[in-house]
Amino acid sequence: MTQIRIEQQARQQLSLTPKQQQSVKLLQMSTLELSHEVNTAIANNPFLEEPDETQTDPEAKEQDTHTEMKAGTTQEHDMPDMPAAWSGDYPRPHNTVEGANDVGVWARSVTSLQDSLLADLCNYALSERDRRLAEHIIEAMDDNGYMRTPFSELVVPGQFDPEVDNDEWEIALRLVQQLGTPGLGARDLTECLRLQLEALHTATPRRALALQIVTGHLDKLGRNDTPGLAHSLRRTEQEIQAACTLIRGLEPYPGNRHSTVDPSCYIVPDVIVRKSNTQWVAASNRDAIPQARLNATYARLFRGTRYSERALMAKELQEARWLLRSLEQRGNTIQRVAQAIVARQQTFFEYGEIALRPLMLSEVAAELDIHESTVSRATSNKYLASPRGIFEFKHFFSRELPTQSGGTCSAGAVRALIQEMIEDEDPKSPLSDVVLAHKLEREGIVVARRTVSKYRAQIKIPSAELRRAF
Repeated sequence: MTQIRIEQQARQQLSLTPKQQQSVKLLQMSTLELSHEVNTAIANNPFLEEPDETQTDPEAKEQDTHTEMKAGTTQEHDMPDMPAAWSGDYPRPHNTVEGANDVGVWARSVTSLQDSLLADLCNYALSERDRRLAEHIIEAMDDNGYMRTPFSELVVPGQFDPEVDNDEWEIALRLVQQLGTPGLGARDLTECLRLQLEALHTATPRRALALQIVTGHLDKLGRNDTPGLAHSLRRTEQEIQAACTLIRGLEPYPGNRHSTVDPSCYIVPDVIVRKSNTQWVAASNRDAIPQARLNATYARLFRGTRYSERALMAKELQEARWLLRSLEQRGNTIQRVAQAIVARQQTFFEYGEIALRPLMLSEVAAELDIHESTVSRATSNKYLASPRGIFEFKHFFSRELPTQSGGTCSAGAVRALIQEMIEDEDPKSPLSDVVLAHKLEREGIVVARRTVSKYRAQIKIPSAELRRAF
């Protein structure tokens, strides 16, 4: 006889208030997306208006200030704060009663593929060695979500002790393939489709037949050879067509859904980097930041209404105040992150790509005492303009590669070195990837030939044979 056991469990759970959800939403937006959001809010909320730069009336300015102060004291009960045990990390202005916020610990944002998988990896209890293996695989995945780099090229000799064997890499890859969207981490299209089919419920119609097709007859599927598939698999053409319909509903490029930047968008830099004395510093691009303020007239009308009628306007005023505070928090966070990046990449702005140093999100997060996910949001779709050009914040985060001298260099610096060597080569006798690897080794940087090929492809330089001048 089956016994039914009923238990009560108590657990603590922190949920985000609407204000904190808005802060996350605004922080991860690009400047263009933010402008659209603010303009929409101004159009729909009577308590918001665009600042009038020509206003010089001292009395009007005083009314605006009084309106904001009054709003901050009369409506505070409408905005629940987080529990005392929760601590955040947004910058907090002095002499305010509202605490700082870092909702990034719990909230989810649209981030890069690597950031998303690394966040999922944190949910697994792994040894330091296993975690590092999985991280190397995640970092090697391309924008389509494929892991096309051979295991032998993921690390340099001597980076792990003992050396990593193929079985260890396979186990780490299987773990990564369980993260995120099914199909990620596949080494080819067959494996990508197979992983997605295996993730479907076993009772899915034609699942088993679809697995047979993708694992052994993908060429016939590509030619739409239904009769040939029916003959090879001894099934009816109707069954084959049903299985092919299931396969065509899969995603051949599972990494594409993680793309966060529309390349057709115009880039508006969030900060400007200039040299001040001997140091490079970052300053907010004020012209690019959308402005909004409380409408003094409507706020004055709100103060004059009877208590029974306040509910009609209280929600709009509350949302206006939330937006203004979230805008200020967003600007402060981006400015702090940008300055932390610039402070660590002084040599880049002085000498260029070849001097790009290794940098991790965790370094910036530790210095600013904020969560890595907050740094990730503050760097996604954010750009800085400098005398060397316009760069996305994430350009300055590059993996660390060891050197023979015991130091480290960034992958970005290695790519720059490869580009310099190719630019200086004899066009009639271009440098092969093997020769480039040897030249890098003489510079103290030990990378495999296939790694050189990968970096060369990333900077869109063709192979030696295609570069040869006749």
